[in-house]
Amino acid sequence: MKGSIVLFFLLLIAISSQAQNKQVCFTIDDMPLVTYGISDTVYQKGLMDKLITGLTANKIPAMGFVNEIKLYKNGTLNPFQVQLLKSWLDAGLELGNHTFSHLDYNSLSAVDFFREIIKGERVTKELMRKAGKELMYFRHPFLHAGNSKARSDSLNQFLAEHGYTVAPVTIDDEDYMFAAAYKKAHDKNDAKLMKQIGTDYINYMEQKILYFERQSIALFGRHIKQVLLIHASALNSDYIDALAKLFIRLNYNFISLQSALEDEAYKTPITVYGNWGISWIDRWALSQGKKGDFFKGDPEIPSYVR
Repeated sequence: MKGSIVLFFLLLIAISSQAQNKQVCFTIDDMPLVTYGISDTVYQKGLMDKLITGLTANKIPAMGFVNEIKLYKNGTLNPFQVQLLKSWLDAGLELGNHTFSHLDYNSLSAVDFFREIIKGERVTKELMRKAGKELMYFRHPFLHAGNSKARSDSLNQFLAEHGYTVAPVTIDDEDYMFAAAYKKAHDKNDAKLMKQIGTDYINYMEQKILYFERQSIALFGRHIKQVLLIHASALNSDYIDALAKLFIRLNYNFISLQSALEDEAYKTPITVYGNWGISWIDRWALSQGKKGDFFKGDPEIPSYVR
């Protein structure tokens, strides 16, 4: 009996320790902003300011991935867009390369895609240098990392030769679908619908986090250091604080991308390839021969959002 009690308390301690050791890195794609064509600078600055404030207030060392095509207007570098990135860096946040114009590696020749990477670093690298930082992380558009071993190896070799580290994603989600619906509700001045979308977005994200936690434990027997992907949209600008509070409620600490990639899980081999843009957890699972049942329970977006 005494031994059973001791075992019970050891189990409680282990569960508590595991819950408190959860860590996540926030990565934000399509920087400086996803504007859906809204060019008003006051609107754009407001979005960026809210995004930065929400991140810094919650002490989140986020990494933003830039599409430099957004820095140009009619082929000329737009100082305002550059200043948006500078304000991000001035807040102590980091930037990475998301290619120049977010083209799909599955649809381009390797040579053309490599040009996209180099073209996409010109402004960002200099901004990072002036901030005393190094541009060193790359995020694949659409999470398309190569639909064959040869394509994947070719890209990885090119990135390594140019000093880049791949930024994987483990908590993958469809925040962009909520963001598009949120924009449409905004265009209709439908504040009630915007609030409903925002509420359902946070609920959906909670289910996504818990789903990938379960997948992590199923694959590795523990909580790995997670990497979250979201986009620089009005939705996330308005709900970044709520999203941060959600992670805090779920016992997460916020970490940098560098810290996240120190987890041994990211050394797990990937041996299967396809046209998909999926979480690295899914890639690892497929590489280990996991089948359909393993992937059950992935939360779906509400039908009205779609």
